[in-house]
Amino acid sequence: MIFIDLTPCRCPLALVKAKLALKQLKEGEELFISLSDSGSRQDVPRFLKKVGYEFSELCNDDKILTLKIRNID
Repeated sequence: MIFIDLTPCRCPLALVKAKLALKQLKEGEELFISLSDSGSRQDVPRFLKKVGYEFSELCNDDKILTLKIRNID
């Protein structure tokens, strides 16, 4: 399990860091990402859907979006 706090990052930096972390995931590993920037909160899930990652929202309130991403390759 890997946790990355991207709440201090604004888009596109948060998306770039998320992509870099996803490249490091091994099969079956889980990545947890926290986002606070409104652009990142839209762009990261959109990217995950586009490339086919399995993910779920663990928290989605006014301040933070936390995603659990699983590498299923």
